[in-house]
Amino acid sequence: MYEMVRHVIIWVYLALAIFLTSGTTDFCNWTGSSFTEEKVPRLVLQVRLRCATGQIRWFSPGQALRVVLEPGLSYASRTSLCIKPSPSLRGVNVFTERFGRLQLLTTERPSREKIRCFRPDEAHAPVIYLEASVQSNNVPWRRRAVGFKYELLTNPRTGAGPDHAGLEDPCRPCNNTELLMAICISDFVVQGSIRNISHNSDKETSSIQVSATRVFRQQSSVFVRNSEPPSPWSGHISTLLRCHMKPGDGEFLFTGSEHFGRAWLGCAPRFKDFLSVYHSARAARSNPCHFPLD
Repeated sequence: MYEMVRHVIIWVYLALAIFLTSGTTDFCNWTGSSFTEEKVPRLVLQVRLRCATGQIRWFSPGQALRVVLEPGLSYASRTSLCIKPSPSLRGVNVFTERFGRLQLLTTERPSREKIRCFRPDEAHAPVIYLEASVQSNNVPWRRRAVGFKYELLTNPRTGAGPDHAGLEDPCRPCNNTELLMAICISDFVVQGSIRNISHNSDKETSSIQVSATRVFRQQSSVFVRNSEPPSPWSGHISTLLRCHMKPGDGEFLFTGSEHFGRAWLGCAPRFKDFLSVYHSARAARSNPCHFPLD
């Protein structure tokens, strides 16, 4: 009789855990728990989210967690998925499902602040699969909290970001078509000059310090207003170290995207070259969007 009651309690906990996978989501973020320390048959918690950006927080991780991203038709053109593991994501392997198979993204000991990007299987919604391992560092699993942030990207040319495995070369200069599209869809579009460039070999990135004379568009507060001259705006843009970014004189048009709170460089032509390309396209009525130059 005792064993029967014990098994009933276990399965009630499991049912509640499955319920929590849908009851604690706001369509962009999910927070949940495996909820039990009992030895039970292998269970995969299922989560479905409908946003292009969000965060996963998994408390007391159990056997596995499967996250399906279904952002809808408005995001059907997303070409890559990036995840940024939390520093606590140890003891958990992260996979993606591609063409019916699991592909390892991060191991049980991920590098801190290491961002992983990949191309999803075009025939199916992007899937992230977390598999919990044994206890590590003598910390009970019920006290653990692991997770990651995710972003679905449209066009990698609007800002490559770090470690975009399998994407086109982010260091290649944009052609005219890519440039005209970048001013339409980039998270930020800024006219300005380069004040300084610093390099970080450990993170394999370079940081461009920009003095901006005009901010045409920005998604958040990448560029902030200065209280003193000479320029009204300033900000920092990241790029890959292997792109060998060097300072240049004159004004540029900086475009790009924001990933996990940082601005990443996309197309950056000299401003006079951009004007020539844009005016030619407007005269030929081939520009994909109106740009507020006036």
